[in-house]
Amino acid sequence: MSQSVLVKDRSNTSSPVLEVKGMQKYFPIQSPFGRTKGYVQAVEEINFTLYERKTLGIVGESGCGKSTTGRTLLRLIEPTKGEAIYRGKDIFKLKGKELLDVRKDIQMVFQDPHSSLDPKKRIGSIIEEPMEIHKMGSKADRIERAMDLLKKTGIREDQYYRFPHEFSGGQRQRIGIARALAVNPTIVVLDEPVSALDVSIQSQVINLLEDVQDEFNLAYLFISHDLSVVRHIADEVGVMYLGNLVEITSTDELFNNPLHPYTKALLSAIPIPDTTKKRERIIIKGDIPSPINPPTGCVFHTRCPYVMDDCKMVKPDLIEKDNKHKIACHLYN
Repeated sequence: MSQSVLVKDRSNTSSPVLEVKGMQKYFPIQSPFGRTKGYVQAVEEINFTLYERKTLGIVGESGCGKSTTGRTLLRLIEPTKGEAIYRGKDIFKLKGKELLDVRKDIQMVFQDPHSSLDPKKRIGSIIEEPMEIHKMGSKADRIERAMDLLKKTGIREDQYYRFPHEFSGGQRQRIGIARALAVNPTIVVLDEPVSALDVSIQSQVINLLEDVQDEFNLAYLFISHDLSVVRHIADEVGVMYLGNLVEITSTDELFNNPLHPYTKALLSAIPIPDTTKKRERIIIKGDIPSPINPPTGCVFHTRCPYVMDDCKMVKPDLIEKDNKHKIACHLYN
């Protein structure tokens, strides 16, 4: 990124706001006759904790289950099993008004700033809509808040009545952020929020996200494939591979002391801007297995340079090592 990005202070501690336990999502594969002939195992019993005013980054290759994780948490798609405990309640068991109330507290910013905004609505109406759904304030109150949020996210108030097609991609993503903030959420799920933007705009949006996180006391679940972006914004990072969390720890610990072979390979691919320095490049051989028929044992064993017999038969648990560093690998069991 060409512009400077604010590096956040990760020293403060906070309380858990969301605990995910054993979350699993399988998509059924239907035959032409309507029978289920198999499943796409998108997310496989993952566990993590999100803390107040902190950012948990979820990283991994395309198709590893990152976006499915975020969408399942919001019940945009229904989980196969597991729990997501928010304020003492399991989100996956809520219905009706209770579920609506939780959706007010947990908002989402989508990857594509173009398709995530209704092209037939003016941006003022787009930001007001969540407040209308949750019956927040009067019409005048909603207009005032929408204009204030536009100003906070870098959009001029006189653009309130414009349509989405009149804005650039970066401006549309700012509008998406304003819409997510409209109902005073506690948690915001950010699904690849800068991947569709020009590099010159990415740092502006990241700095905006940091500013509104501090102002509104937000917890972020930040989903991305770009480790350099995650390093700047996240307090903790979870690494996913084929629907499984294989490593999770603080951002500094992950980048300074990666343990899982897959994590080491991902970090080795990050370019170094200093041409006088070199990093050993770790090449992962082979293709990613199909989530329809994932490998037995450790899901990474078909590509791992350190594979052992146990790796092929026994799935490693996500265990905690030193410095609250959790890893699922037989090399450390």
